[in-house]
Amino acid sequence: MFETSDLFLRQYGQVGIFLLFGIFFAVISLALAWLVRVRNHDPLLNTTYECGPDPVGTAWIPLNVRFYLFALLFVIFDVETLFIYPWAVIYKDLGMTGFWEMSVFIAILSLGLLYAWKKGALQWD
Repeated sequence: MFETSDLFLRQYGQVGIFLLFGIFFAVISLALAWLVRVRNHDPLLNTTYECGPDPVGTAWIPLNVRFYLFALLFVIFDVETLFIYPWAVIYKDLGMTGFWEMSVFIAILSLGLLYAWKKGALQWD
């Protein structure tokens, strides 16, 4: 049968073949993209496109903070969902300790939601 060194080299051979396939796939993909790319350089191609109208003015405009607040609230509650779902799957295995830990987690997030609500971050004018 195989010795330990033969098995060791065979495992590295499999990794090497996988690595060569990955490199081959990347090179072929880049070469194919280079072959089918657009070769004419139209000056209109370098202009800004925003739903049809020509860009007017400077790009340095102040953004409303509400956009950031909504994005931040979305991230907070998205992360909450990512934590609550696996917890719910193994809820019975965690026992009361897991229940109290998740209760504290939900309470902290609820305080954040209450704070955002009182500050008017959820009102869209």
